[in-house]
Amino acid sequence: MTSQANASQKIEFGSDRRVPAEWEPQECVWISWPHKQATWPGRFEVIPAFFTMWASIIAESTPVRVLAGTEFAGDCAKRLGTHRNIELIDIPTDDCWIRDYGPTFVLEHADTHLSIVDWQYNAWGGKYPPWDADAAVCKRIGEELNLSRAVSDLVVEGGALEFDGRGRLLTTPSCLLADTRNPRLDATNVAQELHRLTGATEIVWLDGGGLEGDDTDGHIDQLARFIDAENIVACVSNYAHDRHSWGLKNNFRQLRAWADTTVPKPEVHELPIPEIRRIRGQPIPQSYCNFLRLGTDCLLVPQFNEPEDDYAAGLLRELTGAQVRQIDCSDLAWGLGALHCASRDQPKPRPVEVMS
Repeated sequence: MTSQANASQKIEFGSDRRVPAEWEPQECVWISWPHKQATWPGRFEVIPAFFTMWASIIAESTPVRVLAGTEFAGDCAKRLGTHRNIELIDIPTDDCWIRDYGPTFVLEHADTHLSIVDWQYNAWGGKYPPWDADAAVCKRIGEELNLSRAVSDLVVEGGALEFDGRGRLLTTPSCLLADTRNPRLDATNVAQELHRLTGATEIVWLDGGGLEGDDTDGHIDQLARFIDAENIVACVSNYAHDRHSWGLKNNFRQLRAWADTTVPKPEVHELPIPEIRRIRGQPIPQSYCNFLRLGTDCLLVPQFNEPEDDYAAGLLRELTGAQVRQIDCSDLAWGLGALHCASRDQPKPRPVEVMS
């Protein structure tokens, strides 16, 4: 790596391509049916029931497409196959975290055309082989939807990128500049490729580090999220003995400093996370930033049966004005992820105006 990331980078030329914000209209939400027992050692037996419940809640307001390869399609169909707003897609996977290996959806041509970006994927820096099936998911979804696909040499997981729909992007150098992902690239190289493929014009690098126990090297969707163009939530810890507490405060300060330099200026809100919980010595990352936004109307927020649960839900309800539904993620989090990690929202393009 030839240079470190600056606190933020501005790219001074525009683009017709953009990744819309997650509060914009959505066509559907994609999830992957869980089947890898090693992701939840000793707890897998409760996970299919969780996905059944969660997919059904999403489907109350938003169509759901579930990746279920042939080997596991029977169990998925038995649980979800009769739901009118859920479609099962025969695409095989290695693991369930579709946020990271699924497509980055891009709008272009005045938001009338949907395409996808297919990043390289290596299971969070080569941690969990095999990942061949997951790495092929973007191509398969592109074929399923008949969408054009831009293929990048950059190794990126979707949970490492947080967009506001206006060209501003939050990310972390600990992930995108890791030697296990992009060893020959520096922040300038990465920023140029992000701009080329997503239209990002302002990139904010938070270098305080990730949550203790997080195996992604610091995904932004566990750390900070746009609520809208004028509000951001950033997780903080009130437990000084937890090793990530200082780094999270540093991320918060960096966001506050950046907010003073950008337009529109966002207000940065503290979103306290629970004290670190350990299972068999493994710290479990628990962050309320890992919520799933269903357009403007609904927010699915992780619940961990911790003292901070209700405050987090209340703050997010106040900031979004949306219906907030708390989803018990105490078992899901044993797999080191939560709602946002296990889903991928597909935006809805604007209809093409036909001249009369």
